[in-house]
Amino acid sequence: MNVDVPASSAWELYGTLDLTKITVPKYLASVEVVQGDGGEGTITKLTPLTGSAYCEKFTKVDNENLVKETEIVEGGFLDLGFNLYRVRFENVKTGENSCITRTTIEYDVKEESAANISDVNIVPSINIMKDVAAYLATNDGKSID
Repeated sequence: MNVDVPASSAWELYGTLDLTKITVPKYLASVEVVQGDGGEGTITKLTPLTGSAYCEKFTKVDNENLVKETEIVEGGFLDLGFNLYRVRFENVKTGENSCITRTTIEYDVKEESAANISDVNIVPSINIMKDVAAYLATNDGKSID
Protein backbone atom coordinates (compact mmCIF):
# COMPACT_ATOMS: atom_id res chain seq x y z
CA MET A 1 0.00 0.00 0.00
CA ASN A 2 1.41 3.39 -0.97
CA VAL A 3 1.64 5.95 1.83
CA ASP A 4 2.54 9.59 1.27
CA VAL A 5 4.76 9.97 4.33
CA PRO A 6 8.38 9.06 4.99
CA ALA A 7 8.92 5.40 5.87
CA SER A 8 10.31 6.52 9.23
CA SER A 9 7.00 8.25 10.07
CA ALA A 10 4.99 5.14 9.25
CA TRP A 11 7.44 3.09 11.29
CA GLU A 12 6.79 5.27 14.35
CA LEU A 13 3.38 3.56 14.44
CA TYR A 14 4.13 0.10 13.07
CA GLY A 15 7.32 -0.36 15.06
CA THR A 16 5.84 0.58 18.43
CA LEU A 17 2.92 -0.10 20.70
CA ASP A 18 1.28 3.05 19.25
CA LEU A 19 -0.21 0.82 16.54
CA THR A 20 -2.67 -0.40 19.17
CA LYS A 21 -4.08 3.13 19.44
CA ILE A 22 -5.25 2.75 15.83
CA THR A 23 -6.66 -0.78 16.28
CA VAL A 24 -8.59 -0.16 19.53
CA PRO A 25 -11.61 0.25 19.54
CA LYS A 26 -12.23 -0.34 15.82
CA TYR A 27 -10.87 -3.90 15.65
CA LEU A 28 -10.03 -4.88 19.20
CA ALA A 29 -11.87 -4.46 22.48
CA SER A 30 -8.57 -4.20 24.36
CA VAL A 31 -4.82 -4.70 24.24
CA GLU A 32 -2.89 -5.49 27.39
CA VAL A 33 0.89 -5.46 27.50
CA VAL A 34 1.78 -8.63 29.39
CA GLN A 35 5.54 -8.23 29.07
CA GLY A 36 7.96 -5.79 27.46
CA ASP A 37 8.04 -2.27 26.13
CA GLY A 38 7.19 -2.74 22.46
CA GLY A 39 10.52 -4.18 21.38
CA GLU A 40 11.40 -7.76 20.52
CA GLY A 41 10.07 -10.16 23.12
CA THR A 42 7.06 -8.00 23.99
CA ILE A 43 3.93 -10.06 24.63
CA THR A 44 0.49 -8.54 24.29
CA LYS A 45 -2.93 -9.97 25.07
CA LEU A 46 -5.43 -8.96 22.40
CA THR A 47 -9.15 -9.21 22.94
CA PRO A 48 -11.09 -8.97 19.67
CA LEU A 49 -14.51 -7.36 19.48
CA THR A 50 -15.88 -10.87 18.97
CA GLY A 51 -14.20 -14.13 19.88
CA SER A 52 -11.66 -15.11 22.49
CA ALA A 53 -8.55 -13.30 23.63
CA TYR A 54 -5.14 -14.45 22.41
CA CYS A 55 -1.52 -13.51 23.06
CA GLU A 56 1.05 -12.50 20.51
CA LYS A 57 4.78 -12.00 20.83
CA PHE A 58 6.84 -9.44 18.93
CA THR A 59 9.44 -11.79 17.48
CA LYS A 60 11.12 -9.19 15.29
CA VAL A 61 11.26 -5.41 15.60
CA ASP A 62 13.91 -4.35 13.11
CA ASN A 63 14.28 -0.58 13.33
CA GLU A 64 16.91 -0.52 10.58
CA ASN A 65 14.94 -2.44 7.93
CA LEU A 66 11.53 -1.32 9.30
CA VAL A 67 10.15 -4.83 9.73
CA LYS A 68 7.93 -6.08 12.55
CA GLU A 69 6.82 -9.67 13.03
CA THR A 70 4.41 -11.02 15.61
CA GLU A 71 3.49 -14.61 16.37
CA ILE A 72 0.51 -15.92 18.26
CA VAL A 73 1.84 -17.70 21.35
CA GLU A 74 -1.43 -18.51 23.13
CA GLY A 75 -5.02 -19.00 22.01
CA GLY A 76 -6.36 -17.78 18.68
CA PHE A 77 -5.15 -19.80 15.71
CA LEU A 78 -3.14 -22.10 17.97
CA ASP A 79 -6.47 -23.30 19.41
CA LEU A 80 -7.57 -24.11 15.85
CA GLY A 81 -4.69 -26.51 15.24
CA PHE A 82 -2.06 -24.12 13.91
CA ASN A 83 1.57 -24.66 14.89
CA LEU A 84 2.52 -21.15 13.75
CA TYR A 85 0.66 -17.96 12.87
CA ARG A 86 2.94 -15.01 12.07
CA VAL A 87 2.03 -11.54 10.81
CA ARG A 88 4.68 -9.31 9.25
CA PHE A 89 4.48 -5.58 8.55
CA GLU A 90 7.18 -3.90 6.50
CA ASN A 91 7.75 -0.27 5.55
CA VAL A 92 9.80 0.30 2.39
CA LYS A 93 11.09 3.76 1.49
CA THR A 94 10.13 4.78 -2.05
CA GLY A 95 11.04 8.48 -1.81
CA GLU A 96 11.83 11.16 0.74
CA ASN A 97 8.14 11.54 1.59
CA SER A 98 6.67 8.23 0.53
CA CYS A 99 6.79 4.55 1.34
CA ILE A 100 5.07 1.26 0.72
CA THR A 101 3.64 -0.72 3.60
CA ARG A 102 3.39 -4.47 3.08
CA THR A 103 1.91 -7.22 5.18
CA THR A 104 2.21 -10.97 4.95
CA ILE A 105 0.83 -13.86 6.95
CA GLU A 106 2.81 -17.04 7.42
CA TYR A 107 1.31 -20.10 9.03
CA ASP A 108 1.77 -23.79 9.60
CA VAL A 109 -1.19 -25.98 10.44
CA LYS A 110 -1.46 -29.54 11.67
CA GLU A 111 -2.67 -31.92 8.97
CA GLU A 112 -5.79 -32.85 10.92
CA SER A 113 -6.72 -29.15 11.17
CA ALA A 114 -6.16 -28.28 7.51
CA ALA A 115 -9.82 -27.29 7.08
CA ASN A 116 -9.14 -24.32 9.38
CA ILE A 117 -6.84 -22.73 6.80
CA SER A 118 -9.96 -21.04 5.42
CA ASP A 119 -10.01 -18.94 8.63
CA VAL A 120 -6.76 -17.21 7.60
CA ASN A 121 -7.66 -13.80 6.25
CA ILE A 122 -5.36 -10.91 5.35
CA VAL A 123 -8.22 -8.39 5.18
CA PRO A 124 -7.88 -7.29 8.85
CA SER A 125 -4.19 -6.47 8.28
CA ILE A 126 -5.05 -4.57 5.10
CA ASN A 127 -7.72 -2.61 6.96
CA ILE A 128 -5.19 -1.69 9.65
CA MET A 129 -2.77 -0.50 6.95
CA LYS A 130 -5.52 1.63 5.40
CA ASP A 131 -6.37 3.15 8.79
CA VAL A 132 -2.71 3.89 9.55
CA ALA A 133 -2.27 5.49 6.11
CA ALA A 134 -5.37 7.63 6.65
CA TYR A 135 -4.20 8.63 10.14
CA LEU A 136 -0.75 9.61 8.86
CA ALA A 137 -2.23 11.55 5.93
CA THR A 138 -4.54 13.58 8.15
CA ASN A 139 -1.88 14.18 10.82
CA ASP A 140 0.96 15.25 8.50
CA GLY A 141 2.85 12.01 9.15
CA LYS A 142 3.05 12.60 12.90
CA SER A 143 2.81 9.67 15.26
CA ILE A 144 0.29 9.46 18.07
CA ASP A 145 1.07 11.49 21.18
